[in-house]
Amino acid sequence: MNTITVRQLVDKLKLEIVAGEEGLDQLIDNDDIHRPGLELTGYFKYFPSERIQLLGRQEITYLHSLTKAQRDERIGNIIKEHPPCIIITRNQEGLSYLIKHCNEEGVALLRAKEKTTRVIGKLNSYLEKELAKSIGIHAVCMNVFGVGLLIRGESGIGKSEAALSLIEKGHRLIADDLVILKRIDLETLIGTHNQTNRDFLSLRGIGMINVPRLYGSGAFQDETSINLDIILSAWDVKKYYDGIETTKEMIEYLDVPVPHIEIPIRPGRDIASLIEVAAKNWRLEQQGYTALNEFYERIENM
Repeated sequence: MNTITVRQLVDKLKLEIVAGEEGLDQLIDNDDIHRPGLELTGYFKYFPSERIQLLGRQEITYLHSLTKAQRDERIGNIIKEHPPCIIITRNQEGLSYLIKHCNEEGVALLRAKEKTTRVIGKLNSYLEKELAKSIGIHAVCMNVFGVGLLIRGESGIGKSEAALSLIEKGHRLIADDLVILKRIDLETLIGTHNQTNRDFLSLRGIGMINVPRLYGSGAFQDETSINLDIILSAWDVKKYYDGIETTKEMIEYLDVPVPHIEIPIRPGRDIASLIEVAAKNWRLEQQGYTALNEFYERIENM
């Protein structure tokens, strides 16, 4: 199970630490967010204490309307459940009762400037990606014409060299050698790096190169949706390669199906250009056009 710390959340979302600093190393393993409602009235059955608790203007205004004793009791009961952290939106003030309980229980109290809906959107986006189910695979990940590609193959087949040619054509590297795949939802797969290999491309005979330093910041991006899986293979003279491609193959990563093609390699084949064509062709197919269908229609019309 993936986790992040409250401290990482603070750094990413630029949140203000108001109280409970000792809770900054608390782990977050749930990407759901809870806005206490019934809990502020004293009802605590089914309270999701494992979630980040978020208090917007509505909740804080209600708390201010209570007596001091009611406020201390109800907010105290929430904090005694030790949620990962509590986030206040809209830079709201008058939080002395929250500060007191959070410092006593070691629960981080954080504050954001933005309105509640915007904070929720940022939290959901960040938590879904960071806590998503993930795996690492041996491949190169590229973004070509806005299409996210996995380029796989045996070691030494030329994956990194193909990536270099694509970078020189103006496309973007995401990760070389080790690609981290994250499932965001039932149909969405994200490819990214593992931080250590960020920016780097390894080329046999030359060594490691820093892509943004050599080709500019536009030659690299942090992540991409995975739309197409390409495997590079050595040309086998005994094997028949279909030049019409009457069947579509799929491969699954984390239970998400991804279209899959094989590109055989032999001297004289421009692999980078073939990968570009594969990306363009995938985009056309998403728009409803398939060259094979048009080809069949022409035959029928004849």
